[in-house]
Amino acid sequence: MTTPVSPELLQSLAQLSPTQLAWLSGYAWANSQQGSAAAAVAVPVASTVESVAARKVLILSASQTGNARRVAESLQLKFEAAGIDVSLCASGDYKSKQLSNEDILLLVTSTQGEGEPPEEALPLYKYLFSKKAPALNRLHFAVLGLGDSSYPQFCQCGKDFDSQLALLGAQRLTERVDCDVDYQSSAAAWQDKIVALISQLNNSHAGVNNEVQQSVVAAQTAIFTKEVPFTASLSVRQRITTPNASKDVEHIEIDLTGSGIRYQPGDALGVFYQNAPALVSEILQHTQVDKNAAVRLADGREVTIEQALQNELDITQTTPALVQTYAQQAHIAELDGIIADTAALKQFIATTPPVSILATYPQLLSAQTLHDLFRPLTPRLYSIASSQDEVGEEVHLTVGVVRFTQRGRQYTGGASGFLGEHLQEGGAVRGFVEENHRFRLPEDGNTPIIMIGAGTGIAPFRAFMQQRDANGDAGENWLVFGNQKFTDDFLYQTEWLQYRKSGLLTRYDFAWSRQSNEKIYVQHKLREQAAHIWAWLQRGAHIYVCGDAGTMARDVEQALLEIVATQGQLSLEDADEYLSELRQQQRYQRDVY
Repeated sequence: MTTPVSPELLQSLAQLSPTQLAWLSGYAWANSQQGSAAAAVAVPVASTVESVAARKVLILSASQTGNARRVAESLQLKFEAAGIDVSLCASGDYKSKQLSNEDILLLVTSTQGEGEPPEEALPLYKYLFSKKAPALNRLHFAVLGLGDSSYPQFCQCGKDFDSQLALLGAQRLTERVDCDVDYQSSAAAWQDKIVALISQLNNSHAGVNNEVQQSVVAAQTAIFTKEVPFTASLSVRQRITTPNASKDVEHIEIDLTGSGIRYQPGDALGVFYQNAPALVSEILQHTQVDKNAAVRLADGREVTIEQALQNELDITQTTPALVQTYAQQAHIAELDGIIADTAALKQFIATTPPVSILATYPQLLSAQTLHDLFRPLTPRLYSIASSQDEVGEEVHLTVGVVRFTQRGRQYTGGASGFLGEHLQEGGAVRGFVEENHRFRLPEDGNTPIIMIGAGTGIAPFRAFMQQRDANGDAGENWLVFGNQKFTDDFLYQTEWLQYRKSGLLTRYDFAWSRQSNEKIYVQHKLREQAAHIWAWLQRGAHIYVCGDAGTMARDVEQALLEIVATQGQLSLEDADEYLSELRQQQRYQRDVY
């Protein structure tokens, strides 16, 4: 039978995807119903293809621990495999004013602290929420949020970006997806959906099969990563606070011999830990689960519940989902009342570990039900406290051991207890290096730096000093450090005093919050030295902040704002813009947690 169309058209149609064919059939049917007048104004198919073929995709990653960056990199590879014009940029390197010129924006962002944007995303976040925010009517966008549901403001940064982009006129390609700590499967599904959607918009083949995509993604995997960690060994653990100190801070040295692992000052070490055997036993006791009962993990493996609790699950963090799930099973009115009150639930999660919930509201559970209460165990990141030019095939950490008492029993934090108490010297520890390109020494060794840290936030600055010493850098170095007591909590005291004696450390200021009746914090020292800080900034100094995001880093930023405003004779709004410019120039960098 002779077809009413040419062989060339049939050949062209054979190359279209099912979605494209469906669109074209609808378009042709509509024209057939409207007669010759419609045909006269119809846009030729070839012209339509040409008009949508030039779509350009920008992927922005806003990462705090590296997860968002990895997801963004994987997404870029999938687009490249599909033949789509794509570029990837860290949000900290992106010029915010270019946004109105973009075509398609895909934002992958984490959330930190109390629903705040990651450090590198602050300039973009402030720009979009400022009076200078542009109309974005030409922009199409989609947002993937990464977060931790144990925090009340779960994925809040992603939510903020998503709503504000829409408010500024940008058109949402698909609904935002919020991922928890076990983000891999939901992030992959979002990636595949976005690639397919933009492939359709781009009128190109999205038919890259899973096998090809998996091989492309696998090509980015280095020898040792979060997915494939290196098994190292603990070589040294030494307490560096006195026995009288209220905090136990341990200096940890891990042997990397044979790994070939390289890191830079400013990077972090991801540590996979094992939960304390005593905690595992207590949880099994409260739920009366046989330790040898088999359970199936999320990845399909089958292990005993004891093995799962010790090696595979996060049994130290309470999450809203855990409380809600357990309340449904236990049928306890008190728990239901807590869940119904947002403030009470937040307080309950912050003060009540899972073991205390199980002890206070005991319930017989099956092994699989117990397993399903908990999220998969994820690694903890620690700022590296050493330079490889100084220590070679080692990596040093500064770990504050979390200890607390519940129901008359003493407990430790998961990772800090493993490193700082349970792991024996010579014992195995799995880890990987998490690069932090947003916390780097200046390329010019003559550049002055100001290092502001509290508690274990001293760690990366120890690495900075070791590196500058090894380089023979001539730049001035100023340390502003805070802790509780000079007599008990002066971390690495001998080293800092030696650096000062040798002249490598140009100046220092210390803030001791419990040494006297007056509580003195690092922000107070900054205000005292306002004129000197402004003078250093005028000479091109870089400022680094490391410590708690919730209080310390926020108070330090407020002090810096006031210093810039008063010393530079600027309004607070202009001072905020000044700090944003320093961020853009990577002269103001923070490593906060």
